[in-house]
Amino acid sequence: MTSAPHPEHDADELCPDGMALYERALREGHTTVDAARAAPCLIGFGLLRPAVDDLHRLEPVAPAVALHRLLRTSEERIARERRREEQLAETFGPLMAAEGHHPAADATPTLRLLDGKEQINTAITEAMADACRELLTVQPRSGLPGARVEAAYALATRRDQALLDRGGRIRTLYQHTLRHHPTTVAHHERLKGDIEARALDEITDRLIIVDRDVAFLPADDNGSLALEIRHPAIVGYLATTFDRFWRLATPLFPEAAPQPSHNGITPRQRAIAALLVEGHTDAVIADRLGMNVRTARVHIAKLAATLGSQSRAQLGYLIGQSGILGEER
Repeated sequence: MTSAPHPEHDADELCPDGMALYERALREGHTTVDAARAAPCLIGFGLLRPAVDDLHRLEPVAPAVALHRLLRTSEERIARERRREEQLAETFGPLMAAEGHHPAADATPTLRLLDGKEQINTAITEAMADACRELLTVQPRSGLPGARVEAAYALATRRDQALLDRGGRIRTLYQHTLRHHPTTVAHHERLKGDIEARALDEITDRLIIVDRDVAFLPADDNGSLALEIRHPAIVGYLATTFDRFWRLATPLFPEAAPQPSHNGITPRQRAIAALLVEGHTDAVIADRLGMNVRTARVHIAKLAATLGSQSRAQLGYLIGQSGILGEER
């Protein structure tokens, strides 16, 4: 059975075998050629050298001497790298001067991480100030306290109305849980212009697309980090995704489309039924549909009562038998 090859490494990161052998050689004043085969790096780095009177014995080089030699080697390597950098700069300097320079393109990164709500709001406000065509937004259930929600909507209202006054349009996707939320209703009633809103049971995380030129996405779970995206391909992809969700959504504003129940099953209960048959827990269902767990359980209980179910397992079977998941929403 052959031993594993010795791992390659630099002198500043001595392997455990090499460190142990070198320390033992320093204490004992020597080691054997056979023992050094376990750590050939010691010979390569000049930490062991053959004894003058016995070729089968190796003697350790004093640490101070070895350190001085390795530092000198490192300095020479650094000097070579600096000379190489200077040569590269001399080579590419004329080429960079010959290339057409586009300061506007260079000044705007395609991806930028925004840190903190103040920086995020400032970036969105600046993008909205230059907007003249449309604003597309996805607004899932907010986790902010009531006062902070009102402040956020007040800021959004000012930005949105300025865009509408310039002749732009606004389209917003909500979850169905926000259809009748007072803050949502008040926000749309305050705005004057070309504004529409629709709702779905499940939507993506928060998304803002301005003039199909720049998009904003959350970059963490608590809303303190966001990505500003200006790459045309990525922004175009996000806008197309929004358009497809929009066609599937139910009109909410200015004219709300009714959500009729079928055989006593409401659209909300049908959405819950679809997630139940996939095997999701109450907590996952609540999170995906933008409601709390208690509300989700109330809907599940009503669905079970309507279908005559006595257990969770029976409820899944009755959902499949009822055909409600094949109905148009």
